[in-house]
Amino acid sequence: MAFDKELLEILVCPKCKQDLKLSPEENGLDCNQCNLRYLIQDGIPIMLIDQAQPLP
Repeated sequence: MAFDKELLEILVCPKCKQDLKLSPEENGLDCNQCNLRYLIQDGIPIMLIDQAQPLP
């Protein structure tokens, strides 16, 4: 299942409330302010701060 890119218009980082960008691999949503990546699993972004990964 692919991620619906229209969601990027309404989703924000749950930690700092800044806009998110789709990762280059399209497997996560990146917050450059917090340096976190929220992974996308089965087309659904996992927007839990404690499950976010640091940006490479």
